[in-house]
Amino acid sequence: MFWGSLIHLSYNMWSDIPLKAGERRTPGLARIAPELEFDLPLWHDLTEHMATSGFNAVVIDIGDGVRFDSHPEIAVRNAWSPRQLRSELARLRRMGLEPLPKLNFSAAHDGWLKEYGRMVSTDRYYEVCRNLIQEVAELFDTPRFFHLGMDEELASMQAGTHHHIVVRKGDLWWHDLHFLAEYVTRNGSRPWVWADFAWHDAAAFYKRMPREILQSNWWYGLWFEADESRRPRNLHEVNEGFLTYLDLAEHGFEQIPTATTWHNRFDNFPMTVEFCTKRLKQEGVLGFLQTTWQLTTEEHRAEHFRSIDIVAQAIRDYEAGKYD
Repeated sequence: MFWGSLIHLSYNMWSDIPLKAGERRTPGLARIAPELEFDLPLWHDLTEHMATSGFNAVVIDIGDGVRFDSHPEIAVRNAWSPRQLRSELARLRRMGLEPLPKLNFSAAHDGWLKEYGRMVSTDRYYEVCRNLIQEVAELFDTPRFFHLGMDEELASMQAGTHHHIVVRKGDLWWHDLHFLAEYVTRNGSRPWVWADFAWHDAAAFYKRMPREILQSNWWYGLWFEADESRRPRNLHEVNEGFLTYLDLAEHGFEQIPTATTWHNRFDNFPMTVEFCTKRLKQEGVLGFLQTTWQLTTEEHRAEHFRSIDIVAQAIRDYEAGKYD
């Protein structure tokens, strides 16, 4: 059973607008920071706490936080070298934590791609994506899963945070998803995406999404009751996204349900584990992922540690059969 957390090496995914000279990122300010926002001592403390709390995996949101050999022009100042990344991955493995990469290629979350985020679906864009996927797969020594993001690609998600709004629709979105997934597969890993496309166009999703792609629906609410008739259906307006866990299972997808502590949703993770354990066939649930959606910096230390402790308690309860 996968018990993991998403940790951000880079947080440059919410906007394409750079921070102004002397401007400091504040809560809720979506901007591109010019240098790495990441505290290494905190990272070490967090991963050590995960390892002693029952976790067995860490998903690392890389973005522009590594100075890739193939595209060093993407990296922020003070980005990790490939050598430093390899060293940290080896440390995680020694601790019993499986490191897994994430590069979000959603046009709503690709500020880390810099100028290439404005070249979506061009030949140059495809070349850069191929190069990055191959290099990350090599750096991670052919990871079991490779998270591609691909969530929230809507104009409304970019209206207040982007100067250049890009939205792929119809066949083009599917073409690019299949392209990215193919190159992940070619490099020996299983592609993994967020599943919220199903909220907006359920019919297309369940017809065209390859079953080989691992799915993570994310539902951050504190309620898990709703009218379950007429499924699958579009859910983005009715705020019942947890029903997608059921729809994914019924359509034969394997999944890693995702919870959060974002906005103090401290009960969301145990409620997600309970709902999915009771309602889904366990062979289709590979595990559970926790998120904080906060910078890996000292000002967020308490929330990161609380997030880990919430998962640790859920692991104990799961192993004790509390959710059966």
